[in-house]
Amino acid sequence: MRRWSLAGQMLVLQLLVVLVTATGGAVLALVQAHDLLTHEARSTAEAVAVAVATTPEVREALDGPDPSARLQPLAEGIRKSTGVDFITIMKPDGTRYTHPNPAEIGRKFRGNIGPALAGRTFTETYTGTLGPSERAVTPVVSDGRVVALVSAGITVERISGWLRDRLAWGGLIVALALGLGGAGTWLVTARLRRQTHGLDPVELGRIHAHHDAILHAVREGLLLIGKDGTLTLCNDAARHLLGLPGDAEGRHVAELGLADVLTGDEERVHLVGDRVLAVNSAASRLGTVVTVRDHTELQALSGQLDAERGFADTLRAAAHEAANRLHTVITLVELGRTEQAVALGTAELRAAQELTDRVVGSVREPVLAALLLGKSAEAAERGSELVISQDSELDDLGLDPRELVTIVGNLIDNAIDAATRVEVHLSADGKEVLIRVADNGPGPPDPAAFTKGWTTKGDGRGLGLALVGQAVRRLGGTIDVRGSVFTIRLPIPERPRLDREGAR
Repeated sequence: MRRWSLAGQMLVLQLLVVLVTATGGAVLALVQAHDLLTHEARSTAEAVAVAVATTPEVREALDGPDPSARLQPLAEGIRKSTGVDFITIMKPDGTRYTHPNPAEIGRKFRGNIGPALAGRTFTETYTGTLGPSERAVTPVVSDGRVVALVSAGITVERISGWLRDRLAWGGLIVALALGLGGAGTWLVTARLRRQTHGLDPVELGRIHAHHDAILHAVREGLLLIGKDGTLTLCNDAARHLLGLPGDAEGRHVAELGLADVLTGDEERVHLVGDRVLAVNSAASRLGTVVTVRDHTELQALSGQLDAERGFADTLRAAAHEAANRLHTVITLVELGRTEQAVALGTAELRAAQELTDRVVGSVREPVLAALLLGKSAEAAERGSELVISQDSELDDLGLDPRELVTIVGNLIDNAIDAATRVEVHLSADGKEVLIRVADNGPGPPDPAAFTKGWTTKGDGRGLGLALVGQAVRRLGGTIDVRGSVFTIRLPIPERPRLDREGAR
């Protein structure tokens, strides 16, 4: 059996609230109306009784031989004109002079008269010959003596009639309030149903739990940026990759220093700290959804793969060139020109050996030496000249060879792309390693050469120098650029000392 949706439950709950509120308000209004009508009836009765008691005709009639004959028509006229139910004029002992029912004239008044005999006007609720009524009793005073009493009143039945009239209007108002409240509640519920897709609270709770678990479990960074540039959602991976503070949500991306990283409509690569991040943005009705993936290791492996491909291409080119020269030597031998064949072969062998000896003799870091040999062949193939300075001298000092390949390889690649002659100097003084790459080109015109996106090719997709800067920062080094001369200084890591027995 399907449970009620959240919107349906809210509809019923709000309708109950509206019904209880409207009913409670109506009951309270009726109670207040009853009290008001009762008070109004007592005030009217008191005012009429006092007015009759102070009328000169009443005093004159009391002095006559037959007070009832004159007082009965007077009392009835005043009663009808004022709207009260009875006006009774009586002797101090309670014997009636007047009454709406003439048969009651001469009989005793039903009610309290003690306070009036004492000269005080008072009101009370009492059941008389006409039923329960709100009445007032006041004395008629002549020469300081109470010569008669006047009582005026309105029956409870008439007050109830007034209340029933107001009850009809109150019911109409309650019905109108219920209708308006129900219509408003239905509109709110319809909107809530659209926003919750008709799901019940259990399903909404389950979706939230799944959303929270997935959001914080995925390894990719996920962010949601509002249309005003405010970061509204950020998972744990994004905080870690982008180095965001704990209160990042709710702040503008410009305030977080990530406006360039998190804005855009296409997949792009950014360097944030010591990480290479692939950032992908997509617009949605809630704003911009940004995913961030860590490509640091992948970029390092790609660099090594590019280096290996470069080595392979260099070997392929060298093999092709060697094959051409070998065919030339064989042809010279077949033509009987052995001396020229020997001279050509010896010259080629000597040049290759001299290059190898110079590189291997100067650079005793095997990975870096292999890189320089490969780049030398690549430069020659591309019509450039790569020169290793005569004073280069570098041992294996424990630096990460992958970082060295990233630094030296990218600097040489950029130099070969921009110039025809590249000179590389490598040395160490016991405290730091010095890497200098210079070329005869113009050098980078942009001071942001070591940030993502700078390139001499004009396509805005450069990463080489940015990766160099990142690798240098990881090794704790410095970069100095003067024209087309790039100088890198890297601190030499300390190695553990060995005791005489060879133990650490």
